[in-house]
Amino acid sequence: MDKASVLALLEANQNQRGIDNWQEMFPDSPYSSFGIGLTVLRKLAKQVGKDHDLAMDLWASDCYDMKVIGVLIDDPKLITTEQMESQVEDLDFGMMVHVYSACGAPVAKTKFIDEMASKWVESDDPVRRRCAYGFVYELSKSTKKAAPDETYFMSFINQIEGSYKDEDSSVHLSMGGALMGIGKRSVVLNQAALKVANQIGPIAVNSGKTQCDPMDISKHLTSDYLKKKLGL
Repeated sequence: MDKASVLALLEANQNQRGIDNWQEMFPDSPYSSFGIGLTVLRKLAKQVGKDHDLAMDLWASDCYDMKVIGVLIDDPKLITTEQMESQVEDLDFGMMVHVYSACGAPVAKTKFIDEMASKWVESDDPVRRRCAYGFVYELSKSTKKAAPDETYFMSFINQIEGSYKDEDSSVHLSMGGALMGIGKRSVVLNQAALKVANQIGPIAVNSGKTQCDPMDISKHLTSDYLKKKLGL
């Protein structure tokens, strides 16, 4: 596919209710939107297929949905740290941070993502810190031999414990997601993550018009399923 083909695909799947919501929630945004939900955008991205060059063309668009597709179809083998440092400067709108850093994001599959997470978590930029914790969540799901060891994940538990209180509230959910993912890896990490989760308590979720229950990390880390999985 090319950029024109993706545009046609988005036009065919546009959602007027979503367009209205976008205009109401982001009236001053420099980006337009076809109002397509993330679930549908993921399906459309699969139709488009992995294509790094096209991903770069779509990222340069002034259409939110097109930029999302661009993020989702990128090739982890071709993504560079320079590209990420450039893109992160333009992520703080809509669901872009979430799309970029979590839920199977291509950038999180790069070979250097553990190093990038460690670097960005120390950044003065809250968007970079949000991404860093999203990357850690993705890494926490890895079963590869090359996955970070317990020491790596424990360092993030300690980071969350020491910085959560003074952290920008926009980063809290990403921290919670990372803590929840880490706590599912092993008994040792589970107990360490649960201790911090109990200190933090449920994290408020702000999803615009939608009323969402707070993120209760402790509940997830003490579920019957996880206890059975870890032999607790």
